[in-house]
Amino acid sequence: MLGLGSIIGTGVFVSLGIGVGIAGPMVLPAIAVAGLVALCNGMSSAQLAANHPVSGGTYEYGHRWLNPSLGFVAGWMFLCAKSASAATAALGFALYLAPDHSLPIALATVGAVTALTLTGMQRSNMVNTLIVAAVLLSLIAFIAFGAPAISNHSDRWQTEWDTENLSSLLPASALMFVAFTGYGRIATLGEEVAEPRRTIPRAIIATLVITTLLYIGVAWIALANAGHDFDSLTVIAEKFSGPTLGKVLTVGAAIAMISVLLNLVLGLSRVVLAMGRRKDLPEATANIRESTGVPVIATIVVGIFIAGLACLGDFKLTWSFSAFTVLVYYATTNLCAIRLKPEERLYPVWISYAGLIACLLLACFVEWRVMLAGLGLIGAGLAWKALFNRAEG
Repeated sequence: MLGLGSIIGTGVFVSLGIGVGIAGPMVLPAIAVAGLVALCNGMSSAQLAANHPVSGGTYEYGHRWLNPSLGFVAGWMFLCAKSASAATAALGFALYLAPDHSLPIALATVGAVTALTLTGMQRSNMVNTLIVAAVLLSLIAFIAFGAPAISNHSDRWQTEWDTENLSSLLPASALMFVAFTGYGRIATLGEEVAEPRRTIPRAIIATLVITTLLYIGVAWIALANAGHDFDSLTVIAEKFSGPTLGKVLTVGAAIAMISVLLNLVLGLSRVVLAMGRRKDLPEATANIRESTGVPVIATIVVGIFIAGLACLGDFKLTWSFSAFTVLVYYATTNLCAIRLKPEERLYPVWISYAGLIACLLLACFVEWRVMLAGLGLIGAGLAWKALFNRAEG
């Protein structure tokens, strides 16, 4: 549920529309390609988390199986990209709730979600489970009521797929890959999961399979009913089923944004915790409250950072290079998994090689300006690490 809550919010209600704008009906095979890449990466993450179940995800794996610099780059990419995603989710929720007062509501939402995560993992997971269940029901209703249109448009789709420019497939796949990346939140919570060697791989694989099927189902229904005039899912739902389903989707979208924000705060705070332990961030961020097992200062720092980004109100550039930064992050994940010893492996090594090659390949289809911005971000992070470590010394 934590994995699904991290994915299906902005993934299904934002990324699908952008993907259709780039590739049209080719978004369906793009989803499948992105899902396969995510599965390879997820299996690498699962093996690493099973062998090293500590907070921090690839930041920690990089330190253990590669070197401190690559580990830091992974953690830095995660913090920058996902903090902006969290702020976007807060603003998205506020826009659904009250477009004219979005910023105050977004800030209040960040504060409330941060306060919730301070109460402990069990209560946070309970709230997340309720949210995810409600969102899944709204999307299943969308698929069920829109399904009759599939048979009426099968011939037109075949023609469009035959004539569609295949060059849009990989750029759309790179974009849609970002819509799957919430499964990494499972690995970042390794210390707080019972039986991590058994639980984490199952959770990651189940999350990715369900998400892929859900994305394909929703995209297929939306295309069947709207074609190239792809608007928001709520507008499409109103066209084929009336205002009631549209309102259900609106509620589902709003609470899905809350779920994404909740899961991002949980994951980001655990990466800050790990970076504090290794003194890449101030040591105070590594403190854990014994009664709840929550890294309180790390969580508050993350909440303040997300609120600050929300105040900027413009995440276009950040959203654009999130694909690049996430692909760098998971390329590092696969590189770590390749270094596992044979007795540590849960899956064949070729899966990690496939994930590494796929991440690097898709990164090449990101716009060159975005690549430069991402590389500049990596350079800024390494400069911070050098200056901070020198000051500590």
